[in-house]
Amino acid sequence: MIKGSNVALADLSDSVGSVIVGLGWASPTGEGDADVSVLLLDANGKVRSDSDFYFYNHPVAVDGSVQLLGKTPTADGSEDRISFDLTAVPSEIDRIVVAASRYGKARFGELEDVRITLADAAGESLLRFAVDDVGSVTAVIFGELYRRGEEWKFRAVGQGYETGLAGLATDFGVDIEDDAAAEAESALDGTDGEEQTEAADPAPAEEPTRQATLEAIPAPRRPEGEAAGPKEPVSRPRTSKKKVILPKTVKKTLAENDAWKRARLFPVSVLKSDRDREMRATSVLLAVMAQVPEFSRRLTAPFGAPAGRMETFTEVSLPHGDSPRRPDGVIRVERAGKLWTALVETKTNGNALKADQVQAYMDIAARRGYEAVITLTNDVALEGSPLVDVKIDKRRKHKVALWHLSWAEVTYQAQMLIRHEGVGNAAHAWLLQELLHYLQHENSGCHGFQNMGPAWVPVRNGIDDETLCQGDGRALEVVESWERLIRQVCLRLGGELGQKALPVQRAKRGTDPKERRNLLADQLCLDGRLQAELRIDGTPGVLAVNADLRTGKLRTSIEIPAPEQGYPLSWVKRLVRRLAEAPADLHVETLVDGEAGGSRGTLERLRPEPADLLPKDNGTRITGFRLSLLKTMGSGRGNAESGFIRSVDDAVHRFHTTVVVHLDAPPARQAPSKERTTAG
Repeated sequence: MIKGSNVALADLSDSVGSVIVGLGWASPTGEGDADVSVLLLDANGKVRSDSDFYFYNHPVAVDGSVQLLGKTPTADGSEDRISFDLTAVPSEIDRIVVAASRYGKARFGELEDVRITLADAAGESLLRFAVDDVGSVTAVIFGELYRRGEEWKFRAVGQGYETGLAGLATDFGVDIEDDAAAEAESALDGTDGEEQTEAADPAPAEEPTRQATLEAIPAPRRPEGEAAGPKEPVSRPRTSKKKVILPKTVKKTLAENDAWKRARLFPVSVLKSDRDREMRATSVLLAVMAQVPEFSRRLTAPFGAPAGRMETFTEVSLPHGDSPRRPDGVIRVERAGKLWTALVETKTNGNALKADQVQAYMDIAARRGYEAVITLTNDVALEGSPLVDVKIDKRRKHKVALWHLSWAEVTYQAQMLIRHEGVGNAAHAWLLQELLHYLQHENSGCHGFQNMGPAWVPVRNGIDDETLCQGDGRALEVVESWERLIRQVCLRLGGELGQKALPVQRAKRGTDPKERRNLLADQLCLDGRLQAELRIDGTPGVLAVNADLRTGKLRTSIEIPAPEQGYPLSWVKRLVRRLAEAPADLHVETLVDGEAGGSRGTLERLRPEPADLLPKDNGTRITGFRLSLLKTMGSGRGNAESGFIRSVDDAVHRFHTTVVVHLDAPPARQAPSKERTTAG
């Protein structure tokens, strides 16, 4: 689409009752990012109240019409996705504005390939709009959904704001109060902002708050007709209920000895066969989804499922030719008298999906008017590289979406809810804890990506004896397996930390997934290396992983920028002090301007003499430092102790827990403060 153009969604697809909007961008450095927001506007072009403004701290509408799904890895790096159930949008809402903003002095001009996409309920991409001319702006309206009679249309907007999200929000009737103004007013009152915040909102100080890009944040709007006048300070409406988060420390057990095993809701010791594991895993997951709405929405909202009453079923018999088919499970969601139905096919351990089986379920779903088929295995799906090939009969008016979930992603969502974000009540927290215990048990068969594939050994041998040639299809298979592994590493690390961990795709590597993987495969044939980068919220740089198949070494590293103030000797001394508990074999390298690298050495050697990191030439400018750990990698293609997958997992985990956690966090973004009511 071009700027200013519009299109009716019904002209693009028959399945636009719910849509997925994606906002994406690429960063040359791998570190640039922005935060998305959504505003629901009435016929006057204004929000009805602050509850019509959705952002990181208010991500879900009570009626299910809007849900911010967060970042999802894509072929281009990552994409912020938003689910809209257009059938649930209140009738008085005339327009839905989709925007994004950057923090502080960051500008959208520092990003590349700024874009918005829209897909229908079947997951089929309907449109794409590339946003240009955003060099100096800090906030952008990407596009808007709006009503025309009984149908919804989309308009490509591409409007920028140099005043950030504050200016954008003000235009749409959100009352805001700048932090600077609040601080000045506090000074006149003889109090500071922190005291006012505590008086206005008794929330505990340790409550986790995500770092924000908001430069000014909405205050409660005054109801129409209410007279303006002095009022007691009140806090901004809290967007989340009280959460239940499981304690990190385990209470002392009442068991007499270690031989006593705690009773579990979902026992796994009786599982003897793959069939038993598949049936049990399906039943356990679907049962918990039906009872814990916040968890089921996390899993099904990206697939276009509405927010409503959910029921789940297992081993359902459905007619198909001469013999009925029995999918592993069925999910049904009812909203306003309408049903959304998905068939579920699961696999555990290393079992692969069968194309003919999935094809049969797609055909059944199409004939019966179901919306989706969901496959659930230990494998990780990649964009442009489906796990199974199915044929879609385009002559059929009813479209069926084929979606995939990894067991690692299910585990990640459960971890995020019960360990970091919290759920609505203790019973839901306990159910998720029991589910998590089941999924992580060695006998469940739900352990995520576990095999680098049949091409792994031939490729390693070809690299060792220098017979692997560019264009070899086996190298491409290894690159795809490596990408799946990195995405799983991100899920596991993110679940443990409660932070977003995403693979980085730099803009210079291209945006077409097949072309990019072919280039990486050719590079593997030339130098025998697999490389990846991870961006983890709260860390000062990008975590790089380099697997050298020729030397059998894994290198994990991070580059941190030099401080803007102070003296170089003070920098290196402080860095060495911060790394007091880091491994002695940590390699530290000084990065200098205009050269490949500066002084280097192990932490063990540098601890008594930090000045050894300084360049010999006093005129050389230090730009930063690179920290690296080396580890021997496993050679096996599986996840055993000697396997490659296990060694990569362990290397990333060790580097983060022993090195990265000791580094200074990046400058904190302003978090939403508690604002006073303003007039008008």
